[in-house]
Amino acid sequence: MKLITLLLLFLLPIQWETDFETAKKTAKEKHELILLNFSGSDWCGPCIMLRKEYLESETFSNMANDNLVLVNADFPRKKKNLGTPEQIKRNEALAELYNKEGSFPLTLLLSADGKILKSWHGKPEISVDRWTSEIKAICDANK
Repeated sequence: MKLITLLLLFLLPIQWETDFETAKKTAKEKHELILLNFSGSDWCGPCIMLRKEYLESETFSNMANDNLVLVNADFPRKKKNLGTPEQIKRNEALAELYNKEGSFPLTLLLSADGKILKSWHGKPEISVDRWTSEIKAICDANK
């Protein structure tokens, strides 16, 4: 039974929060940082590449599970991919606060209070391992 539980943990993708207020509360409780990603999941090529190559990588996932609360503010264009009106409103409020220029992808590393510690415009220009190590170092420095 333990083996099955362990396997499920590795097979399940990392969880992305869609409510920023919930993410801040969780980050405070767990003493973790927040990684906020602004994406256009169905139209933005660099967003799709960032997700596949970086955010879904085993290296990042392993580090994120122990150090980050992940939040995705997605701005799809296709009607079938649009979120609920409440979700759209929450994402727009996040964009007004953190992404006024409408940069996609935009990834921010935030304190549990929402203070920006580091930002990446576009896909990182370094390897996944190096990017993940950079985030981990910031997490460690803020514990």
